[in-house]
Amino acid sequence: MLRESMQSSGREVDVAQVTRGFGEAAEVPHAAALAEFAEAVVVRDAARIAAARARLRAVLGPEGLVDAAATAAAFHGFVRLADAIGIPYTTAARGQDVPELREAAGINAFHRVRGDA
Repeated sequence: MLRESMQSSGREVDVAQVTRGFGEAAEVPHAAALAEFAEAVVVRDAARIAAARARLRAVLGPEGLVDAAATAAAFHGFVRLADAIGIPYTTAARGQDVPELREAAGINAFHRVRGDA
């Protein structure tokens, strides 16, 4: 999905920022606020989610907040569904993922991808 959105926007994004963090030079509008929201959701910290949600509402407006929340929910759901029905990471993309993109983003270092889990 990230690859497709990068291609449709016509912009280049340093995908390694997905795992190492978005800096000031990121060409993703409001990247820091979006990343904070995503991380708060993943760690399930209610106070942190509330603060991140307020920040997103301030910079993106209510519609942007809903889009960000829906995207986070969708990604969270995809992973849970795949885990629940036993789809191993190696087949999750039906062999269509891009190994170079996984490596550039740092995803190959995750224990699930390495097979440690």
